[in-house]
Amino acid sequence: MTEEREIAELQRLVREFSTERDWQQFHDPKSVILALVGEVGELAELFQWVPSDEAVARFADPARHGRVAEEMADILVYLVCLADVLGVDLGAAARTKLADSHRRFAADEVRGVAPEKA
Repeated sequence: MTEEREIAELQRLVREFSTERDWQQFHDPKSVILALVGEVGELAELFQWVPSDEAVARFADPARHGRVAEEMADILVYLVCLADVLGVDLGAAARTKLADSHRRFAADEVRGVAPEKA
């Protein structure tokens, strides 16, 4: 299955889950964005006091890895839900953004340098 089809299938599954529970009535853009931000906060909390140079090793532990995966999945589900609510083709938007980034940040010009906000 292609990435585009996988995203579309995930979007269908999220919509179906919400519809079965009559939750779409609560999925206005603002509410979904606030839920998304809350989930990002929960992911950030897992890393809050972990030294940067130890993060990968610490989250290789199966229990911690599972928690990170759970929070990342929550974020993805809300992002896919938001895309559905707003009619955004998330796969196409990501490909367009990545193509733009390739143009803006030529590898031979920015290799090893963190880009500054323009």
